[in-house]
Amino acid sequence: MAPETETSSCHAGRDEMRRAAAAAGSSDVMDRLAADYPLGPHDQPQSMCPAFGSLRVGLRMRRTATILSGSACCVYGLTFTSHFYGARRSVGYVPFNSESLVTGKLFEDIREAVFAMADPALYDTIVVTNLCVPTASGVPLRLLPPEIDGVRIIGIDVPGFGVPTHAEAKDVLAGAMLAYARREAEAGPVQAPRAGRQDPADRRPTVALLGEVFPADPVVIGRMLEPMGLAAGPTVPTREWRELYAALDCAVAAAIHPFYTASMREFAAAGRPIVGSAPVGHDGTAAWLGAVGDAAGASAADIAKARDAVLPAIRGALAASRISGRITLSGYEGSELIVARLLVECGADLRYVGTACPRTAQSDADRDWLEARGVLVRYRASLEHDLAAFREFKPDLAIGTTPVVQHAKSAGTPALYFTNLISARPLMGPAGPGSLAAVVNAALASKPRFDAMRSFFEGVGEGASAGIWPEAPRPRRSAPPRVAVKAVAGKIERGAA
Repeated sequence: MAPETETSSCHAGRDEMRRAAAAAGSSDVMDRLAADYPLGPHDQPQSMCPAFGSLRVGLRMRRTATILSGSACCVYGLTFTSHFYGARRSVGYVPFNSESLVTGKLFEDIREAVFAMADPALYDTIVVTNLCVPTASGVPLRLLPPEIDGVRIIGIDVPGFGVPTHAEAKDVLAGAMLAYARREAEAGPVQAPRAGRQDPADRRPTVALLGEVFPADPVVIGRMLEPMGLAAGPTVPTREWRELYAALDCAVAAAIHPFYTASMREFAAAGRPIVGSAPVGHDGTAAWLGAVGDAAGASAADIAKARDAVLPAIRGALAASRISGRITLSGYEGSELIVARLLVECGADLRYVGTACPRTAQSDADRDWLEARGVLVRYRASLEHDLAAFREFKPDLAIGTTPVVQHAKSAGTPALYFTNLISARPLMGPAGPGSLAAVVNAALASKPRFDAMRSFFEGVGEGASAGIWPEAPRPRRSAPPRVAVKAVAGKIERGAA
């Protein structure tokens, strides 16, 4: 393991950290991350620490323990954010210093912690995550035992200089778990679902869903699939280990969020076809049902039956959920393009959609559909791209990340935070148009309030009036005389200039 130098400290910078990781023997880890999650031309979008995504996945799973290995400040920030978002369990932490990092004692400490925690009465799985410094220093989590007393041990590297966004870090852990579960299933019988085995005569082929969706959406998708003799399978990331087996046992994997590259690799290795996009809006639902039906081997008659069962209701919902206004949209969850499609079908004048996630083959259908309707689509969008789009298109409503929302509101434009107010809503099937239009139209209608507040507070909190000062700074009436300093015979003399 390479010694910790200035280049492998937290503040060394992304390029130096990458060089340190390569020198420490982690080239294979970095190469895999670079292939799975390619950066954009501007290097990397602004986002929270990516490890938050993988940490959140583990904290949501039953009988799963989490151990972080990284700088104390990073661990504090990650655990604080995770508990803010509803985590209700402890997070393990293995501290280190320069000596334990240099000598390899940190790895021994991690190994000792894993053995101490591996209680099969409490846990199915322990996830150990290397953050930036341990990854850059080559801490070899791959040398941990794969299981201890029946408890699975999964080590992953989620460095901020290798994983661009927290959304993709969810895939790092989901993919690692699917790989482990696939090997178990190939080796022999595995644990049955919590609800028990279905009667083989009643068992329908399933469609596994990739990406976190609103809890009601899988139920809606399941109803849409019934006429084709299909059912909705587990959603990956899953909520417990045994659901991974059921997910892999699907007929089709549906990449609702199209950037789950590592997870899709495991479904492909299991021989499962993968379909992109999602059943949003009229066109999206019709195309998605056709693609899923074809991949699952459904007949043309059954596909037509599934479409006939849902499309009239979606057309009615779209007619009753019109949106009138110019909109720009951006986010970092990975569902930006399918939300954009639904906005367009609801009548919105959508000019720009930016996503911090990368372009993949599974998002091409959405991109093509949007671009054919004049929408500018940008992958790996940065904050600068989103703000430039706001200035260029002058929208009536900006949907975006926190800084985009702040910028829009400061300009007197209504804005909505994509993650909490848009992506966390039902979007699929007939419920989608009404759900989305309600919040968007309410925001558009708030423009007069923004105008009134902007007029009332005009000039306050900007420039010299920012802060707590009771009055603006006043320039001095006369500047003090400049002082010239010169050396005279080895002594310093001061005098008026």
